[in-house]
Amino acid sequence: MQKKRLVIIGGGFAGLNVAKNIDKTLYDVTVVDRHNYHSFPPLFYQVASSGLEPASISFPLRRELTRRCYRGCRYHMGDVRAIDASAKLVRTQYEDIPYDVLVIAAGTTNNFFGNTELEKHVYTLKSTPQAIRCRNEILDRLERASLTADAGARRRLLTFAVIGGGPTGVEIAGALGELKRFVLKKEYPGIKENEVKVILIEGTDRLLRTMSARSSADAAKALDQLGVEVRLHTMTKSYTKGIVELEGGETFAADTVIWTAGVQGVAFDLENTDVKPSFGGRFDVDEYNAVRGLDDVYAIGDIALHMDEKYPKGHPQVAQVAIQQGRTLARNLSRPDSRKPFEYHDKGSMATIGRNRAVVDMGKMHLSGRLAWMAWMFIHLISLLGMRNKIVVLVNWTYSYFTFSSGLRLMLRPGKYPVRSYWND
Repeated sequence: MQKKRLVIIGGGFAGLNVAKNIDKTLYDVTVVDRHNYHSFPPLFYQVASSGLEPASISFPLRRELTRRCYRGCRYHMGDVRAIDASAKLVRTQYEDIPYDVLVIAAGTTNNFFGNTELEKHVYTLKSTPQAIRCRNEILDRLERASLTADAGARRRLLTFAVIGGGPTGVEIAGALGELKRFVLKKEYPGIKENEVKVILIEGTDRLLRTMSARSSADAAKALDQLGVEVRLHTMTKSYTKGIVELEGGETFAADTVIWTAGVQGVAFDLENTDVKPSFGGRFDVDEYNAVRGLDDVYAIGDIALHMDEKYPKGHPQVAQVAIQQGRTLARNLSRPDSRKPFEYHDKGSMATIGRNRAVVDMGKMHLSGRLAWMAWMFIHLISLLGMRNKIVVLVNWTYSYFTFSSGLRLMLRPGKYPVRSYWND
């Protein structure tokens, strides 16, 4: 029997779980991703704050696909530009890839809600390169501030604003608070703790809106203990020339603004079809994750919008949804005569605010403090790909816990590339 060509766009949790669990006797599987590695997004903030090296949270896709459970899968590097629904082609900058069945698992990117000026000037945390850039800029501000005696310049250099009070915003703000409390006096003796200001700006009435009210309150308390200034009911209007302007007219100077306030689905050009992504750039799917209006096209993970009575605005954009959707879709494609609708089993939510500070919601159970922090570390550790990465991260965390230090505060900027041409230039 001739195998069907299954193309998966995205090598994240969702895409890899389809490739891992699909019946390889029925499908030739091709995974397409712009990067040749899988990243672990929940730990981007640790790369940005110099807690972990980028290689510790990333794993080569080609090596992952050599495992027995992926045997028969291929990887193609490429940034998907368009999908031709009529000819059944996926177009990248390098090639056209034909498919019989297409799975869109490309995830999300930053959403600036139409504010193009913010997009030009803020730092973001949606990829490993963005996390590295953020780390370089944070360290650059500390180095420059330690050299200048100008009070205004030091105040601007040492003010870090984080926009968005979700898990990523809370975690990077907590990491900056720890740097302020525990690192400055050892490594930057020329900078006083009270000179560094970390401001977390959230437009709603509480932090961690997707978690319980107790978790929100515990997170706010932990951030306060770390010296982070939390501003609720505050919207950011603009950021130009180093000045943050809030709704209402208040302004303050900050050289570093980190945006974590919104996400949207990765955009493609959809050719020969009237189907368009729904709100948030997500594809509207049915209970089997089939994209409505398209034949043999499925969407899973953060880019999928599956609305039902329990989740009228769609499922949360978290790793567990992506993993479960990937497994369910693989089973349904392998056994089309006995398909099962997708049903999300919520295993809980968690966020960390620093050493011995975290919050966990598991059903009606709520944890905070050291026990929650240990649970957070365990879950994230076992979720990393590769035994080497698990060991390296555990050693780094253990060393940092007992020494309050890290050997990763390195500014590594890329050098200038020579003039060169690419395949299709």
